[in-house]
Amino acid sequence: MFRGMMLAIGLLFSLPVVSLPAVAQQEEQALVDRATLAVQELMSTGDMTADAIGFLQRARAVMVCPRVFRAGFILGGEGGSCVLVGRDGAGSWSSPAFYGLGSGSIGLQIGVQDAMVAMMIMTDRGLQAIMDSQFKIGADASLVFATVGGGIQGSTTAAAGADIVAIAKSRGLFAGVSLSGSVLSYRPNSARAYYGRDHAARQIVVAMEAHNPGSDPLRAMLLRYGAR
Repeated sequence: MFRGMMLAIGLLFSLPVVSLPAVAQQEEQALVDRATLAVQELMSTGDMTADAIGFLQRARAVMVCPRVFRAGFILGGEGGSCVLVGRDGAGSWSSPAFYGLGSGSIGLQIGVQDAMVAMMIMTDRGLQAIMDSQFKIGADASLVFATVGGGIQGSTTAAAGADIVAIAKSRGLFAGVSLSGSVLSYRPNSARAYYGRDHAARQIVVAMEAHNPGSDPLRAMLLRYGAR
């Protein structure tokens, strides 16, 4: 019996230990993987792929939100997790910085909406604004924000001079995707979990001081569709 107990204890100590940082990194990697699939779907299916690819090819950076969920009945709420990836002068894409998307609204809303969204940051001014710790879409009058695509407000012509252009695919009962008033917040804890140390968004997206090989498929997907 004693020998059996010792064997059981030995087996217990031989089991792999999954640390909390490792679990957190798995969560962030899952988001990066979903973002990769979202880019592929947005750029390869539907009647707005030509517009999406055109904006991506000219973009300074892109914010990918694989799933933005919104539900409402009088009171509405919106939320999602996103990654921001920047491009240098040579055309290489950075590893991702992590953001949360959230908002609240009051109005006559009935239904649910599940959308994937890509925000193309077309100018350095737009990128500097979106890399702040919190960025409220539509609050900065000096920035031009536009949305294009079927069932979404705006048009390709109106978006031609925009600092940020959003392209989305939605499912559910809402007619379109409205991001006005939504707040994008940088998540430093996610960066710490994914890269093993603290990084500001600018260090990841602009200076490209952080890299995780798990983001290489996302970077390759963006290079595939967004090569200039």
